[in-house]
Amino acid sequence: MRTVTRAGVYRALAVVAALTLAPVAAHADPVPSERELIDSVPIPVVKQHLRALQAIADANNGTRAAGTGGHDASRDYVAARLKQAGYKVTIQSFEFPYYEEKSTALMEQLSPEPELYAPTPPDGSSLGDFATMSYSGAGDVTATLQNVDLVLPPGPTPSTSTSGCEAADFAGFTPGNIALLQRGTCTFLLKAQNAQAAGAVAAIIFNEGQPGRTTTPQGNLGTPVPIPVVGASFAVGEELSSPAGTVVHLKTDTISELRATDNVIADSTWGESRKVVMSGAHLDSVPAGPGINDNGSGSAALLAVAESLGKVPTRNRLRFAWWSAEELGLLGSKFYVNSLSSSARSKIKLYLNYDMIASPNYAFKIYDGDDSDATGAPAGPAGSDEIEKLFEKYFDTLNQGHGGTDFDGRSDYGPFIDAGIPSGGLFTGGEGIKTVEEAALFGGTAGQPYDACYHKACDTVANIDDKALALNTGAIATAAAVYAYSVDLPGPSAASKATAPAAVAAVAAAADAGGGAALLGRSTR
Repeated sequence: MRTVTRAGVYRALAVVAALTLAPVAAHADPVPSERELIDSVPIPVVKQHLRALQAIADANNGTRAAGTGGHDASRDYVAARLKQAGYKVTIQSFEFPYYEEKSTALMEQLSPEPELYAPTPPDGSSLGDFATMSYSGAGDVTATLQNVDLVLPPGPTPSTSTSGCEAADFAGFTPGNIALLQRGTCTFLLKAQNAQAAGAVAAIIFNEGQPGRTTTPQGNLGTPVPIPVVGASFAVGEELSSPAGTVVHLKTDTISELRATDNVIADSTWGESRKVVMSGAHLDSVPAGPGINDNGSGSAALLAVAESLGKVPTRNRLRFAWWSAEELGLLGSKFYVNSLSSSARSKIKLYLNYDMIASPNYAFKIYDGDDSDATGAPAGPAGSDEIEKLFEKYFDTLNQGHGGTDFDGRSDYGPFIDAGIPSGGLFTGGEGIKTVEEAALFGGTAGQPYDACYHKACDTVANIDDKALALNTGAIATAAAVYAYSVDLPGPSAASKATAPAAVAAVAAAADAGGGAALLGRSTR
C-alpha cells in the first residue's frame, strides 16, 4: 500500500466512476481488482491519523470524550489537516450536559445483615450487582431504605410496575431515606426526579424481574439529577425490599455539568453550492477509553478521503463533518441540523455516515435504505435505497460479502433522516453478537461481540482490523467521488418536503427514545 499522489487521486476517481456509474448489467469494461481500489486510497494516512488520535488520548487521561481536553485536541488536529488540504473549516460550538463517573461506586447493606455488593466499574468491563446511572449525582449517604410501590412478585409481562412514576407513589415517604424503586412503565429519570422531590437522598432502581429483565440495568437519566441514582439487579432489589428498615451505605463519584464542545465542518471550495454531498463521522469517544474503533476509525478514514479530494475540482460541493457529543445522544449532529435554515437544509442532497468501520470481529454492514431486510425501522427517505445500492455494488465488485443494518437511530444519520435527507453509510458492528451466518460470510468468531472493547479502555489502535479498515475506506472514497460528480443525486429535493414522511418520523422517535443512551449501552427506562 502507498500514500496517494495527485495522479493517484485522478486514477482513483476514474476507477470508482467506472465502477459505480456504469449500469449494473454492463460488464464491457474491465472490472477493477480489489488491489486497484485499495491502493488508490491513502490507507497509510488513515493509520497515521489513528495513531495521532491514540497519542491525543494518551496525553489526556486515556479519553477523547466531548468536553475534555482529549476531544479539544482531536478537534484541533482534524481542523488543521483540513485547512492544509484546502477546505473552508468551521468550528461549530455548542453546550451540552457532560457526564463522567470518576471512580467505582460503593453499595453495601449495613443492617439487618452486612453485605457488600459488586459494583459495575466506570469502564463497563464487567456487570456487577449494581451500576451508577448516567447523569447521577455524586454523594456519600447512609440511610434507611423505603420501598416505593413495588410489584413483588413481578407481573407476568414487562412494564407492569409503575413504581415511582407518580408523585402519589411517595405519599408517606420519609425525607432523608433512600428510595427503593422498581423498573417499569416510565423512565428512570422520572422515577429519580420524583424521588428527589419527595426528599430522598438517593434512589436505587432495580430490574423488574421478568425473564430478560433480571440483570443490572445500566440506565441513562439523560438529564443531571443531584442525588445518587443507581440501577440494581432484580435479585438485589428483592433482597433489599425486606425486611423494612434496611440500612444502606451508597457512594457515587460523578461529574454532571454543562460544558462546551465543537463540531468540525469542512466545505470544499469546488462544486455547485446548491448541491451539497455531505459525509460525517463522530469524533468523540466515551470517557472510559480512547475510542479508536468507536469512532476513530470512521473519523480517520473520512479525514484521509477528504484530504485526497480537497484540491480536486468537482461538479457538486463536498462537505465533511466530525461530530461531537454523539455518545451522549447524537447531540452534535442534532445541533447542526437544527441550526440550518430551510434553504441551507435543502441544499444538502444526501448524508453518508461512518461509525465503527474496523471492528476486530467485523461484519460488513450497509445501512438498509430500502428496508429490504424488513426488520426494525422502516426505509429511509427517498434516495436512501440508491445509496445502499451504491455500497452494495462496491462490495459486489470486490467479491466481498455484505449485509444490512437497520436505521435504528443510534448514530448521526438520525437527525438527517428526520429532516428528510437521503442517508446511508457503513458499520462493522459494536457490542452486538456475531451470528454463525456472519462468521461463515466474513470469518471471525460466532457468538462473540463484533467489538469486545466497545466503550472500554481497550479500544486502542490494537483494536482495529486492517482489512475492514481498508475495504471501508475504499467504499468511503468511492461514494465521495461518485456523488461529487453525479448529475442526478439520489432522491427528490429535501426542499420540496414540508414534513418528514411517516418512516422518517418513526426513526426520529426511535432516536429520541434511545439515541445516545443505546450507544452507551444504557436504556432510559
